[in-house]
Amino acid sequence: MKKLTRLTAALLTLVAALALSLPACAAREGGESPNDPNAPFQAHASLAISADGFSDVDAGAWYAGAVDYVREHKLMNGVGGGRFAPGETLTRAMLATVLWRQAEEPVVNYLMQFSDVPGEQWYTEAIRWAASERLVEGYGNGRFGTDNPITQEQLNLIFGRYTDQPVTDGIPGFDGSAKPATRAQAAAAVWNYARLPQQPAGQGKVLVAWFSATNNTENVANHIADILEADRYEIVPETPYTSADLNYRNDSSRANREQNDPAARPTISGSVENMAQYNVIFLGYPIWHGQAPKIISTFLESYDLSGKTVVPF
Repeated sequence: MKKLTRLTAALLTLVAALALSLPACAAREGGESPNDPNAPFQAHASLAISADGFSDVDAGAWYAGAVDYVREHKLMNGVGGGRFAPGETLTRAMLATVLWRQAEEPVVNYLMQFSDVPGEQWYTEAIRWAASERLVEGYGNGRFGTDNPITQEQLNLIFGRYTDQPVTDGIPGFDGSAKPATRAQAAAAVWNYARLPQQPAGQGKVLVAWFSATNNTENVANHIADILEADRYEIVPETPYTSADLNYRNDSSRANREQNDPAARPTISGSVENMAQYNVIFLGYPIWHGQAPKIISTFLESYDLSGKTVVPF
């Protein structure tokens, strides 16, 4: 799994500074990848598909290549008796462990508070890492659900926090519903993800968000997004600001009233879809009376930004 190493704030600030003077980079030309995840799922000749050691994985099965991959990379084991059990389910603890192994078993300092995840279990550190990265969350009642089967819907959500590529498309029997995913389907999703072009180490998914009352900040935001090939999100107030609202010479104008009220939190129209997938957030805004507009406080307080790098501009 891709490294989730954060970009340093200094490097990001330098990129933001460059964006003020450099034109937006031209979009890169793309081409078909030999590992195109949109292609129908099939066993590839580049991997042996004998699934040696598993008596219940036929060499011609659609999942044979995926099973070989997870076995050879020590991501998934069999269930005993020389069986892989491709049609059986995978628990949430098992999936967290598979992802943790593919991420090279990182050690994290994160306080877990799941009542059903005791210390010193084979899955404890894997769940600690997955929870710290907001990849697999609990049920909101203090439980992680270690023995619950992972559903197809949950599998889609988890991989959506890694990549916007459809790693589950084309997997036989996979429709993204609430029914449990099989071990073969989970192995196929892991294999599909592994075959995607990976981001260079030290980079993560980037979001450029901005609030712009007069379009000046928006121009800078678009330059940064073009350079970084980042996703974009405009912070739009539910009630738009008028020129009268922005009349700083009028003490009773909306902008002045908000800036003088510590509790003011102007409502935002819409929200960022799946904020958990972003490691780095560039946040742009004008300066009103020496400080950020209060709508920026609304934005920052609307999401869990723990562990993310936020770069203001």
